[in-house]
Formats: sequence, C-alpha cells, structure tokens
Amino acid sequence: MNIKIGVSPIAWSNDDFPELGGETSLEQCLLEAKSIGFSGIEAGGKFPKNSEELLPKLEKENLSLCSGWYGSNLLNNSVKDEIIKMQKQLKLFKDCKAPCIAFCEVAGSIQGNSKTPLSRRPILNKDEWKKFLNKLDELSKYMQDYGMPMAYHHHMGTIVQSQNDTQRLIENTKETVKLLVDTGHMLFAGGDSLKVINDYSSRLLHVHCKDIRKDVLGTALKKDLSFIDAFFAGAFTVPGDGCIDYKPILELLKKINYNGWLVVEAEQDPKKANPFEYGKIGYKYLSNLAKQSGYKIIH
Repeated sequence: MNIKIGVSPIAWSNDDFPELGGETSLEQCLLEAKSIGFSGIEAGGKFPKNSEELLPKLEKENLSLCSGWYGSNLLNNSVKDEIIKMQKQLKLFKDCKAPCIAFCEVAGSIQGNSKTPLSRRPILNKDEWKKFLNKLDELSKYMQDYGMPMAYHHHMGTIVQSQNDTQRLIENTKETVKLLVDTGHMLFAGGDSLKVINDYSSRLLHVHCKDIRKDVLGTALKKDLSFIDAFFAGAFTVPGDGCIDYKPILELLKKINYNGWLVVEAEQDPKKANPFEYGKIGYKYLSNLAKQSGYKIIH
C-alpha cells in the first residue's frame, strides 16, 4: 500500500507572525522541502493565489499541493456567504489537484489571542451545536460536489478542540464531513489519536503529524497558558523529536487501509529550530516507520 509524506510551510514562515521566517522566500521553502524528500506541501500565505502562478513553482520542485488551511466563520455567516468567501481557494486547490481543504471553524477562536488562556476557549451550547452542524453538512455537500472535500481540523482554542468535540462533530454530521486528525492538537487537548482514527476510520481523509514536547505541554497546562504562549514556549515539534510514539499510529493507518497524506507540521521559531534540519528529522522518522508498517512511500 502506498503513502505520501508532505510538509507544512509553517516551519519556514508563520503567516500569523511575520517575525517568524518572514524573510524566507517561498522558493527556499519549496527547494528545501523537496531536498529533504517530501513529495507534497500544504499551502501558505506566501503561495500565489492562482494556479497559473503556483503550479509552475510546484512543478519546478516536483511537489504536489497536499491541502491547506481554511478558517471559516460559519457560526456567524450563512452557508451561501461562506461559499462565496471560499471560491478562490476552492478553484486554486481543484486546479492544483489537492486532495482536500483543511477546514476549521475559527469564529470565537482564541488561538490568536496571547492574553486569553486555553481554559477560556469557546464552548457551544446544544442549540449552537445543532445550528453549526447543520450548516457544516450543507457546506460540505457543496464542497464534495465541487470536487474539493472538507477535512475538518480539530484545533486548540476553537469550538472543536477536544476528543469529545471531534466525536460529537463526526457522529452528528453526514459522510461529506471528512476528518483531519492532528496528532499534536489531539494530545494537547488530552485526547487519543489512535482511538479517534480507529473509531472514525471511514471518515479519515488527512493526517497532520505534529509532535509535542511533553515538559512544555505540562507547563502550559499547569500555568493555563494561551495557545500563542504555549507555541512560543516550544510545545510543538516534528515527529521523532517529541513524546508521541508514531509506530502504533502508522500500524493502525496501514490496518485501516489509509493511503492519503502524512503531513509533517510543527509551529516553531525557525531561528531556534532550523526548518531544513527539523524537516529531515520528521521525514526520516516517519518514512522509516511507514516502511516498517508495510507502506511504500510515493515520491
């Protein structure tokens, strides 16, 4: 069975914090990603917003576009308004043959607020959940019909953060709402990626391989830090450099016949964690485990 290993450009340049890799060019990011061995990369802020410009840059390094972030405001917007808002990204991703959009509801999110601790993240009541999930069904159906499926990304500081939130979302939406499992965010929220993958294997569409520095996570939880403060303290790192054991995860993915992307993603300060060197750590670790689990890596 085949598997593809990609990377997020956030290691080179953080769109939310220009001081973190703002000087690094897209060309350097793409060149280094390919040099490491990655066959795909997710979209980032420095990427051209039309396929006529983006595809030649990707093709030069023989890289595929393997998804990218979309922050929705579906809680406040109508489905029609959200569809209008995402048209350019839908077209770009379809033109570039991306497998999905990494979709996350960010209405009320505290992930970008350094003064708000994670304990104060938004929580929906029963009626708000029902309204949101109905909208999600409608929008995901549109995206599926368009040819660019939704892979819902549970994320710290948002309305879908915990394992229970993720279960509630998947169990109360239609098959058109697919799942993106992020191992780092799931552990940060106290969840179990193995159980989520096993329980919802039929909905799994995309996997973010983010690792955690256990000591930093412990401090962040004890001090009830904001998401930003935890990130700047070094909570996240690449697979093979943190506390998550990916061996059982890769074995389970193989068992359920997952043949999508494994995306190395770690928000770090590139001056403290060189993206090329850390990218090599993540790629080597995941590729070795994938092969041991019976996968053939597609380049």
